[in-house]
Amino acid sequence: MSEQKHPIEELIKVMARLRDPEGGCPWDLEQDFKSIAPYTVEEAYEVLDAIERGDMKDLREELGDLLLQPIYHAQMAAEEGHFTIEDVIKDVTEKMTSRHPHVFGDRAVGSAEDVNAIWDEKKELEKPENASALDGVAKALPALLRAQKLQKKAAKVGFEWQSIDGFLNKLEEELAELREAVVSGTIEEKAEELGDVLFVIAGLARQFDINAETALRNTNDKFERRFKGLEDSFKKRNKNLTDVSLEDMEAAWQEQKAKERAA
Repeated sequence: MSEQKHPIEELIKVMARLRDPEGGCPWDLEQDFKSIAPYTVEEAYEVLDAIERGDMKDLREELGDLLLQPIYHAQMAAEEGHFTIEDVIKDVTEKMTSRHPHVFGDRAVGSAEDVNAIWDEKKELEKPENASALDGVAKALPALLRAQKLQKKAAKVGFEWQSIDGFLNKLEEELAELREAVVSGTIEEKAEELGDVLFVIAGLARQFDINAETALRNTNDKFERRFKGLEDSFKKRNKNLTDVSLEDMEAAWQEQKAKERAA
């Protein structure tokens, strides 16, 4: 009787079969790292969406879709002779063991802050010589999240205002520059000044221990919810939005806000 394979081994085997030049899937055979990368990002966001909705059935499915992504990339890497999925698993296992000496060694910790300090200490030791303090922040991260990570790294070497007032003063300065660009600047200058404002706002959010990306996503959801409520209110009166004034829409918007507060 043959020994039953672990489910992940079966998945690895399926991926290899899909990429097999002899009888594999034509679509999968056409893919490369860059073409698959957007799917990797998309699957991560779908996991997040399932978590935020508290849907465990969807979460199970989305975690499976996300799990396929590193196996897909590793299969392509193996075909080119770079590394295998086994190498990936081995590396991350060693990394997690090394960065948790309080679990797998005799290092003592008393709090989550101690754990974070050990993690940062280990990461520093792994850095090559002459590395920048900002190294390790992926360019492909969502912009607000990347801004916060860059600022966090800069803050570790002292490059940061020591009070909220410093951030607020900088925000006022950048808003003034944006106003100037709006009046007389080129589109490139407007974009630059707007980017500066967003960067400072991301830093301000970090001071409050707020994930700027999550905060904006929540506001997007709130806007969508209220706007759809506004649409419904006019539909009930047999009116199209194109036929009502901005003042009427603003009044309906305030009604939606009041309903949410009363709920």
